[in-house]
Amino acid sequence: MIKSRLFALLGLLLITFTNALAQVESAGDMAVQLEFNNPSSEINDGVAKVVVDGGLAPYQYKWSNVDTPLDATQSVGLIEGMDHSVIISDASGNTVSKTFKIPAKSITEIFNSKVQPAVDVLGAVLFWDAFAALGIYDPVVYSSYKNILLPPREVVIDEEYQVKKWLFAEGSQVKEGDKIALLEDEQNIELSIYASADGTLEQVTKEGDFISRLPETGSYNAPLLAVINFQTPQPLLHPNGGTKTNTIPFIVVWLILGSIFFTLRLKFVNIRGFRHSIDLARGKYDDPNAPGMITHFQAMATAVSATVGLGNIAGVAVAISLGGAGATFWMFLAGFFGMSLKFAECTLGVKYRIIDDDGRIFGGPMNYLRYGLEKQNLKRLGKFLAVLFAVLGVGASFGGGNMLQSNQAFKIVSEQLPFLQGQGFWFGIGFALLVGVVIIGGIQSIAKVTAKVVPLMAILYVLGCLVVIGYHIEYIGGAFLAIVDGAFSAQALKGGFIGVLIIGLQRAAFSSEAGVGSAAIAHSASKTNHPIADGFTSLVEPFIDTMLVCTMTALVLIFTGMHITSSGLGGVELTADAFGSVVSWFPSVLAVAVFLFAFSTMVSWSYYGMRSWSFLFGRSKKTELVYKILYLVFVVLGASVSLGAVLSFADMMILAMSFPNIIGLYIMAPEINADMKIYWQKLKDGKLYINPRFIKAKE
Repeated sequence: MIKSRLFALLGLLLITFTNALAQVESAGDMAVQLEFNNPSSEINDGVAKVVVDGGLAPYQYKWSNVDTPLDATQSVGLIEGMDHSVIISDASGNTVSKTFKIPAKSITEIFNSKVQPAVDVLGAVLFWDAFAALGIYDPVVYSSYKNILLPPREVVIDEEYQVKKWLFAEGSQVKEGDKIALLEDEQNIELSIYASADGTLEQVTKEGDFISRLPETGSYNAPLLAVINFQTPQPLLHPNGGTKTNTIPFIVVWLILGSIFFTLRLKFVNIRGFRHSIDLARGKYDDPNAPGMITHFQAMATAVSATVGLGNIAGVAVAISLGGAGATFWMFLAGFFGMSLKFAECTLGVKYRIIDDDGRIFGGPMNYLRYGLEKQNLKRLGKFLAVLFAVLGVGASFGGGNMLQSNQAFKIVSEQLPFLQGQGFWFGIGFALLVGVVIIGGIQSIAKVTAKVVPLMAILYVLGCLVVIGYHIEYIGGAFLAIVDGAFSAQALKGGFIGVLIIGLQRAAFSSEAGVGSAAIAHSASKTNHPIADGFTSLVEPFIDTMLVCTMTALVLIFTGMHITSSGLGGVELTADAFGSVVSWFPSVLAVAVFLFAFSTMVSWSYYGMRSWSFLFGRSKKTELVYKILYLVFVVLGASVSLGAVLSFADMMILAMSFPNIIGLYIMAPEINADMKIYWQKLKDGKLYINPRFIKAKE
C-alpha cells in the first residue's frame, strides 16, 4: 500500500515537473526544451522560453503571440491558464511544434483564464468581417516601400544628426539588417542605421545634410532618412511573422449604417436641427412645470459626461498612431452621422418613459423596446430585446462604465503622484466615496454635478489642446493637408485606404456611443412635454464628444508629430507625451482632465446601470440600493485588481447593446419621423413654450 502510494506520488511529481517546468521534443537531430515561468500573481505576465539543442542554426521561433519576434527565444506577457503555441524551425528545415499552457496560480489568473474564452466568442461576433468572409476584398495589408526614420526615442527632443556617410549607393539593393549609413550627433557620437527590409535604397537625406526627429515646418511628418522600395508590394508582417490584415468589423458596419440610415430618413436633422439643439441646451424652451426631473442641459451634460472619457484620449491616440492623420477625417464624418442616430434613440427614451407615483422616472431603450414594439404587434420580440439590452447594460456599467475608468484614472494619477503607486486599493476607496456621494442622490444629484463638471473638463482639455496646437501653428497647413490626403490616399505602410477608413469610423462609433442607447436613459429624466425635444438636444452630444474633443486630441498628436516619432507607448501615455513636448507640466493638466473624465463617466453610467437593473429586478428603492453598493465595490476592484478579460468582456457589452437597440429603432423609424414633423410644425407656428427670461432678454 505504501509502495503504491509512493509510486503514485513520484509519478505525480514527474508529471507536474514535466508540464510546469519543461517539455522536451526532438525532430531529426534537433531537440527542443520548453520552460515556463509564472513570475507573479498578476495576470498576463507569463513567460515561456525555448532551449534548442542540435539542429542547424539560425533558428526561427514562430510564437502564437503576434508581438513576439521570430528570433526571440522567449515570449512574455502570456495569459496564464490559456493554450499557447510555438513552432521552432532550423536552417535545415526541421520543425518542432509545441502547444503549452502556463499554469495559473492565483485566483485572479484562474478567473481571467476562464473569462477569456467568453471574450473571444463575443469578439468573434462583434468584430466578424463579413466582407472578407465573402471574398469581396483582400484583407491583407500590402506595402510597396518602407520608410527609414531616425530610431525612435521615448521623449522627442530637438536634436540633429548629420549624415556622415552612406555605406550603400543610391539605387543599391540592400538586405534586411545591412548597415546602410553612419550618422553623427551634436556630441560627435556615432549612430548606425540598418536596413529594415530587402529592396532598393532611395536616399532622401544626402551625405553632409542634417536630420532630426521633429517635423519640418509646414509638414506633419518626421523627416525621412531613406526609403526602401520593393519590386512588388509585400504583405506587412507582425513581429512573429504572421501576415497583417485589415478587418471591417460587423459592429462598426452596424453602427455606421444605422447612423447613415437615420440621417437620410430624418432628412439631415443633424444639420437642420442643430441651431434648435443649441437653443434647447441654453434653456430657451425649458418649462419648469413640465413632467421630469432635470433640464435639457443637465440631460445633455449627463449624456456627454458618460461618453467624453478615456476613449477621447487613449482611444484616439491609438487610432491615430495606427491609422495616421487620415483617420481623423473619417472619425469626424462618423461623428456627424452619429448625431442623427442619437436623435432617434433619445426621442424614444422620453416618449416611452414611466413616471411613478413618487415622481421617479424609468426610461430608456428597455422601455421603448418593450412597449414600443408591443404597439407594433411585436410583443415577444420587444420583451426579448428589452431584457437583452438590460442585461448588457448592467454588465457594461460595472465594466466599461466603472472598473475601466477607475483603473485608468489610478494609472495616470499615480504617475503624476508617485506616492500613490501600489496603493490602488486606497485610491479606489477614496474614489468610491467620491462617486458614492453623487450617485446616492439619484439622477438629480448626478445631473447637478455633471452640469458643472462637463463644461469645466471640456474647457480645460480644449484649452490645453489649443495651447499645444498654437505652439506648433506653423504646421497647420501641412497638418490639415495630411488629414485630407491621408483619408483618401493613405500610405500603404499605415494600412491602406480601408484600414484608415475603418480605424476612423471605429473610434467615432465607440466614442460617441450613438446607437448604444445609453444616452436615452439620461434623457428620459428630462423636464419636457415634447419627447422629440430631447432628440434635438442630443444632437449636440456627438458634436462635442467626437467632432470636437476627439478631433482636438487627434490634432495635438498630428501637430506634435508624436504619432510618428514615438513608439512603445500606450494611448494615455502617447497623448501625455504630446502635451509634455510643449510644456513640461502639461501632463499634470492632462491627469486632472482624465480624472474628471473618468469620474463623470462613472457617475453617469451608474444611473444607466441602475435603470437597467430596475427593469430586471423591480423598481423598489431597496433593489436600487443593492445596485449602488455593488457599483461602489466595483470602483474599488477596478483600481486595485487586475482583471483583464473581465474588463474586456464588460467593455464589449457596451457595443453589444447596439444590437437590440438599433433593431428597435429601425422598426420604430416611421413613428420617430411622424413625431418630428408634428414638432417642427409647432416650432414654426410658435406654439412651443418659451422660458420668460428669453422673452425679456429679447425685449
